[in-house]
Amino acid sequence: MKDRRSGEHWAGRLYMREISLRMDRHLVNTRVTPNQLTYLMTVFGVLAAPALLVPGIWGAVLGVLMVQLYLLFDCVDGEIARWRKQYSIAGVYVDRVGAYLCDAAVLVGFGLRAADLWGTGRIDWLWAFLGTLAALGAILIKAETDLVGVARHQTGKPPVQESASVPRSSGMALARRAAAALKFHRLILGVEASLLILVLAIVDQLRGDLFYSRLGVAVLAGIALLQTLLHLVSILASSRLK
Repeated sequence: MKDRRSGEHWAGRLYMREISLRMDRHLVNTRVTPNQLTYLMTVFGVLAAPALLVPGIWGAVLGVLMVQLYLLFDCVDGEIARWRKQYSIAGVYVDRVGAYLCDAAVLVGFGLRAADLWGTGRIDWLWAFLGTLAALGAILIKAETDLVGVARHQTGKPPVQESASVPRSSGMALARRAAAALKFHRLILGVEASLLILVLAIVDQLRGDLFYSRLGVAVLAGIALLQTLLHLVSILASSRLK
């Protein structure tokens, strides 16, 4: 299972598969189903938002913990399903919904955190709005990818091949390779965003304000909006809809 690379998150390859495979030994002979593990995964992903509302560094630490538990059960549910050969369309669907919710929860929680809900002064809802905007962008990017499959299915075409994702234009292909190399778009994903939030929380704790957290929210909102547009253009410029 550790050699399974397709779609694998870097954290899974780096350390989480080592943990999940050990956890599998205690679950594989129980009555716990893969779908139940997927639901639990989703719950941990959603809990990242309220965790980030805890004041100070501890809120950021709890946010990272919730996302790491989400990632752990994201590994475990699939491993148990493959081991038992218990495959489910509902499980695949909920797994995908969980990915949407985790990314959105982290970014919304980050925005509310930057709005200073626990502060003694006036709550600045601008940052909550920007965090929600970033979350919307993260969801739309995933939806743009998933809707390719929906569009092809509804028109009777087979599932898209990986080679079809390459843009037909050489300029677009170069831009896509540059974006892939820089990987700036990964900052709006739950794992990366939660780690960034923790780093910014530490810096803000030293400064005694929320300057860097608010700067981070603004940057992630900008990345999300830009990536939403670029990803849409990339899909339309490729052969995925042909």
